[in-house]
Amino acid sequence: MSSAIKELETKVAAARTAAKKLARLPTEVKNKALLSIAENLALYRNDIIEENKRDMAAADEANMSAAMQDRLMLNTTRIAGIATDVKTVAGLPDPVGEIFDSRTMPNGLQISRKRVPLGVIAAIYESRPNVTVDISTLCLKSGNAVILRGGKEAIHSNLALARIVQRSAYEAGVPDGAIQIIESTDRSVVDHMLKMSGQIDLVVPRGGAELIKFVASNAKMPVLAGGVGVCHTFVDKSAKLGDAVAIVYNAKVQRPTVCNALDTILVHAEIADAFLKALAPEFAKAGVELHCDWGSQQILQGTPGLKIVPATDKDWGKEYLALIAAVKVMKSLDEALEHIDRYGSGHSEAIVTEDKSNAARFLDEVDAACVYVNASTRFTDGGQFGLGAEVGISTQKFHARGPLGLKELTSYKWIIQGSGQVRP
Repeated sequence: MSSAIKELETKVAAARTAAKKLARLPTEVKNKALLSIAENLALYRNDIIEENKRDMAAADEANMSAAMQDRLMLNTTRIAGIATDVKTVAGLPDPVGEIFDSRTMPNGLQISRKRVPLGVIAAIYESRPNVTVDISTLCLKSGNAVILRGGKEAIHSNLALARIVQRSAYEAGVPDGAIQIIESTDRSVVDHMLKMSGQIDLVVPRGGAELIKFVASNAKMPVLAGGVGVCHTFVDKSAKLGDAVAIVYNAKVQRPTVCNALDTILVHAEIADAFLKALAPEFAKAGVELHCDWGSQQILQGTPGLKIVPATDKDWGKEYLALIAAVKVMKSLDEALEHIDRYGSGHSEAIVTEDKSNAARFLDEVDAACVYVNASTRFTDGGQFGLGAEVGISTQKFHARGPLGLKELTSYKWIIQGSGQVRP
């Protein structure tokens, strides 16, 4: 057995033991641990940043894409944001032990459901070191032990963050072994981990389409996976021009390297000229490149400073993760709905409209985890949804969808209380 596999098996066994104790840990202890984690993230932020610089230097040497480097980078502001999310998780209700769906049957049996942890959750993720803290803290609060396996591109950042989380949690009374990070970056670890059914209860992949597909295809245990985020915004003919420009600009420019950023602008033909001419100068200043269909190209050509590329079939359904967006003029809402149905990834879709009937149709007919009316898709985020943080954003329909927070990391058991009843 290699040293990497031995490390994995030892840490999974320790997590399995810790999970039984963690499931019964009082809320007060969990919250104390979370607040300590948040405090120590701030206290040791310079140490974290120094380790992150090592990863960033290696990424630059390896010619990592700008999008990936943006996801990898940590600074004072981002660490403060991570710490704030941890405090938010501490302030949320503890889902473990919640009694719900109670009823009394005609025979007097009192039946209810009680929320319980899943057990041991493995997270396999790329690039984004904040995931180390997000998943650890959500698992801790929901009573689950966690096995963290980040990518080699963020190994120094992940180890620095995980050690702060571990030390803070264990000193607060969390069972030893409840939070594990795999230090080996050997690919064989992932292969072996995905075969550990019965020891790992759930695996959550976070990263590119290739990683997610590999995990989903090879895991012997349940997988809670997201997918690529191909996000559309449809500007309806009744849209308020100022709102439409602000929403589309925010969805594309605010942080273009993430999964909930806008990829394709669909605009109704009756408002296309006014909307695109209002949007173009703002996109030109931000350096956005537009891949335009024939109709939008006729409107936008000649805009000073705006880079325009004729769109091809490959532009529809593409996640850019950069300051690039596709543009297509639509004849109707029906055409926009058909386009989204064909090219959407089930992540986040938006309509800008003042027509309540069209808004209702969009909400009803678009099949996605998050569907917006008159708002930016950039809000698809656990923190923005009041979940504190997220394990990921699921584009599945089973067992959870959209940002995955505390309750999505639990199951339930039926509780039946009787007074001597027997079945006739």
